[in-house]
Amino acid sequence: MSSTSLTYLEALARNYAVRAVMSDKEGNYADAISYYKRAIEVLEKILQLYPDHSLNSMYKQWIGEYRRRITELDGLLGRVRVPANKVSDSSEDVDSFFEILEKPGISFSDVADMESAKEAIRESIIFPSRRPDVFPLGWPKGILLFGPPGCGKTYIAAAIAGEVDGYFINIDAADIMSKWLGEAEKRVSKLFTKARELAKAGKPVIIFIDEVDSLFGTFETEIGGEVRVRNQFLKEMDGLDSKINPKQLVFVVAATNKPWRLDEAFIRRFQKRIYVPLPPKEARIAILKMYSRSLKLDLSVDLEKLSDMLDGYTSSDIVEIVAAAHMRTVRELFESVGGKGEPRPIKMEDFVEVIKHRKPSINREMIKVFEMWHEKYKAL
Repeated sequence: MSSTSLTYLEALARNYAVRAVMSDKEGNYADAISYYKRAIEVLEKILQLYPDHSLNSMYKQWIGEYRRRITELDGLLGRVRVPANKVSDSSEDVDSFFEILEKPGISFSDVADMESAKEAIRESIIFPSRRPDVFPLGWPKGILLFGPPGCGKTYIAAAIAGEVDGYFINIDAADIMSKWLGEAEKRVSKLFTKARELAKAGKPVIIFIDEVDSLFGTFETEIGGEVRVRNQFLKEMDGLDSKINPKQLVFVVAATNKPWRLDEAFIRRFQKRIYVPLPPKEARIAILKMYSRSLKLDLSVDLEKLSDMLDGYTSSDIVEIVAAAHMRTVRELFESVGGKGEPRPIKMEDFVEVIKHRKPSINREMIKVFEMWHEKYKAL
């Protein structure tokens, strides 16, 4: 077995254990029991597949502790009355694991640059949503956004729903995995059923799944219901085919920072695969203008020169640098006059000092990996 599989299993076990402890502390004992059981399941799989792993003795100890806590919680649940409006079995409300927004308050005008991504999205989602009658051959129902973290994938996904005046259903891949063993695939089915119900009113529905590689990646070892969840999702994606349901305006937009981990079958369901790269110079200038427009800038600030200094930085890096430069003036205000009055304008030297102590959050070698995957799988 590869070290990649072991790393995945250990991360999965930690995720379940953290959720178990959090639920336990909050008094959600049924949730805690389910997460403890899932953590045990993964740890036992590690012991089985990697009998010589150096951490196995610790994992055995954890398993024992989780089992003891499950027994204790079972006893507590027997004495805790469940409120009448709280369902304690798998028939949970479908809306409880995702958020539905009706026309988010952002549009493409709020997204700096990214023109190639916007154009691909217009052709795939916006135009079909406005005039489905001029698309007799159908249109893409799956859009994959991939690229370095912090470059605006989530933001542009929300802007899509704002552009088409539709519903935006935001899902984290981890949230799909149910706290009830064996229920995750049912969650996927309920998610798409809800989306189709909303679309009946004629409004487009955007299902956005962030960090989709954590759920639909390829691993040498599969745990629990991961395979069933992936198969159910692929089945639902096939059901969105515009040739089968020509008037259905349900779209799936997924984002990932690790596209190379995605299953080939999953990649094929996404007819549009859009690379969201580091912001080029024009985009960096646009980001600087957008996030400094509510701030006071000194005449010494040269945004074009500043954008050159920020080559290699992500969009979120640039936003943080603007905020840090502003904080220098706020700190000075409090240290000099106790916070009275207004901060002085931000000078070019403020940005220069911040950049000295803030390096890009992603390196050039990783960018090359994204570009190679883009060349192999691009579909605009």
